[in-house]
Amino acid sequence: MAQNESNIAVDLRGISKHFGTFVANDDISISIMKGEVHALLGENGAGKTTLMKALYGMHRPTSGKIFLWGKEVDVTDPKVAISLGIGMVHQHFMLVRPFTVTQNIILGMEPTGLFGAIDFLQSRKRVEELSKKYGLLVDPDALIEDISVGMEQRVEILKALYRGAEILILDEPTAVLTPQEIDDLMGIIRNLTVEGKTVIIITHKLKEIKHIADRCTIIRRGKKIDTVRVHDVTEQDLARMMVGREVNFDVPRGPFNPGTVALEVRKVSSLDGRGLPALKDLSFTLQKGEILAIAGVDGNGQTELAEVLTGLRNLVSGNIFLRNEDIKNLTTKDIIRKGLVAIPQDRQKFGLVLEFSVSENIILQEYDKPTFSRNGILLNDAIHDYSAELIEKFDVRPPVPEYKASELSGGNQQKVIIAREVSQNPDVLIANQPTRGLDVGAIEFVHRALIEQRDRGKAVLLISLELDEVLGLADRILVLYEGKIVGELEAAQADEQKVGILMAGGQL
Repeated sequence: MAQNESNIAVDLRGISKHFGTFVANDDISISIMKGEVHALLGENGAGKTTLMKALYGMHRPTSGKIFLWGKEVDVTDPKVAISLGIGMVHQHFMLVRPFTVTQNIILGMEPTGLFGAIDFLQSRKRVEELSKKYGLLVDPDALIEDISVGMEQRVEILKALYRGAEILILDEPTAVLTPQEIDDLMGIIRNLTVEGKTVIIITHKLKEIKHIADRCTIIRRGKKIDTVRVHDVTEQDLARMMVGREVNFDVPRGPFNPGTVALEVRKVSSLDGRGLPALKDLSFTLQKGEILAIAGVDGNGQTELAEVLTGLRNLVSGNIFLRNEDIKNLTTKDIIRKGLVAIPQDRQKFGLVLEFSVSENIILQEYDKPTFSRNGILLNDAIHDYSAELIEKFDVRPPVPEYKASELSGGNQQKVIIAREVSQNPDVLIANQPTRGLDVGAIEFVHRALIEQRDRGKAVLLISLELDEVLGLADRILVLYEGKIVGELEAAQADEQKVGILMAGGQL
């Protein structure tokens, strides 16, 4: 693609963004071509989203200029961005759940007919036309609360297209999608570029960059490292540029040496939030010194399994034994004290109190112990010293105990959770989607932490939608389909094809 003035859709020149003394973007210049898929690659907290929020008018750059189609523009807020043909799909979707797809898409831009009434028929027709044109296949009448996460993302894309977006920014678009939904999204992105749209993807997933992007700009700690043609570089090249060092995709581990049974799930059944069967007569054992992975397409009982094991969901029937003691009627706090801890699937909803400091989050489960409180008063010096030690050990950045959890990047939020859970020296660690939304450097850290627990003789239950993660870490794999275990594979027997067949409900 020749890079001349007429081909350039977005030209960012010398963009810097400061938050107080912190420099999020440092003199970044990028040219993004019409009709290309341009990836922004970087670690969590590198400044990718901040840069795109500047383009979308959510942040005012401290310095620098923005050009669209060769003309300098002043993007003061998202309304201006939308009027200029820029749309952004955020990592956390912004939809009204009780509304229909059509109602969400037209919200704030409702067409009116006779006597000022909203013309829903016209709106629905336009939504249907756009959906078919770009291969989105969205039901315009469906309620948001009734559709999948992948379909919610399509609604967000449709919302941007309905508003006339020619430049579409996708922030971590595959972070919460199943493998099948990711494949569908890649097709949708290609359809968009065929129609002349320009797509900017904020991501840290190297395989997807190689699969879909034309060019990639790498940002590290707020600075642009390089812009490369994707077909000219390897995944290892991209990883090295992103984190500034060699990244080990295969974390070394000790030999598989399982011990006694640490956790036994015996004929467990449970219901989902709608009162329908989610787990159906589930039975398995987890041994010390083992990583047992639960694989499956999202929505097949993984969430409910994690919740019944941690005391957050009631059982209809069955028993759960932790070191031969039935824990099914215990509170979450009691289960933690018995030696079972968990990395939750959503670190922001269930793992952290975002308005609390890092140190407060680290002692969240132990604040009432004599080490940290006396006569109901927190011992701040002891909490600070303990937290500082864990922050250093687990490389949380910035290394400041008083820093708010909400201000940390996703990878560093996950490090805080892992530090808290692992420091309790548990017998069983449940890791539920532990690397969701993380970059390769943070993923390597999490994988090392899980393998370290396993090599120390602890039992690890890994629940993951990432097949590469399951195959790379597991000693044994169970496949969950419609609330039942439909297959069990030893690590040496497993491959992507076999696990994929079982995930789809097939038989080997």
